[in-house]
Amino acid sequence: MDRRGGAPRPSMVREMANLLLEKRGTTPVLLVGENWVTNYVKRRPLLSSRFSKRYNYERAKCEDPKIITEWFNLVQKTILQFGIDPDDVYNFDETGFAMGLTATAKVISRSEFYG
Repeated sequence: MDRRGGAPRPSMVREMANLLLEKRGTTPVLLVGENWVTNYVKRRPLLSSRFSKRYNYERAKCEDPKIITEWFNLVQKTILQFGIDPDDVYNFDETGFAMGLTATAKVISRSEFYG
């Protein structure tokens, strides 16, 4: 999930663990405790908990679907107008983003992802 800018918060990881326990059919259903996620991450060297970066307000203002649609229509028109080959079109922004994340939050991700 972190590759797509959506690293889960500890509460989401706890919910997923509880859903897996429920699907397993454990009777009675045992729920994982408040500290389970912290201890799980400590036992897994490939995982790490960290604070996400706050989502840039200026960038968030550009999420208006109308503006985005207009931008891609302009790009398509320019490609057609100048006969630009698809092999000559590159991604110019590889920073990633997490829609709706406007504040710093603790998340669980791969250790090397933000290393």
